[in-house]
Amino acid sequence: MDGKDDPLIMRILTRQYEWLVQTREVLFQYCETIAASDYVRDMESFGGGSMRSLQAHAADCYRFWLGGFALKRTLPPVPAEQVLHVRAMREVFAGVDLLVGEFLNEFEDQPDLEILGSPSWQEDAVAITPLWLFTHTATHEFHHKGQILSMGRQLGYSPMMTDLYYPEGK
Repeated sequence: MDGKDDPLIMRILTRQYEWLVQTREVLFQYCETIAASDYVRDMESFGGGSMRSLQAHAADCYRFWLGGFALKRTLPPVPAEQVLHVRAMREVFAGVDLLVGEFLNEFEDQPDLEILGSPSWQEDAVAITPLWLFTHTATHEFHHKGQILSMGRQLGYSPMMTDLYYPEGK
């Protein structure tokens, strides 16, 4: 599908992101039922990460790809160890939401524009489209959402239904 100069694609992505934010809210509500010590507990079965560090990592993915790569901003990583509770993580994602809004507005008519940049881990520049960048960051967050729910299950918490969550404002 050739989406060049097709604003409909970016409007669809905007709608998808609104639904993603609603699903994230369900995850935040779940995380608020978890003891603070468990929210920040590093788990060997998940590469030594915690629920908090996975959420910070997901936020960093948006910040790196949409903010740094696409919008050419210098954004420092989210220091997970300084995010002491779910309320603070909500604030981190409030900033992510603003960034995603700016990204979608900036590229609203250009889903297939090739943005040239060099990720920090490689020397060669690559060309990546806004459509790919959005898809990558959204699916990346959902991947880690699943891991967070699995972590909670391993710690004895009953996970909330987020996979078949039906968004408001259909």
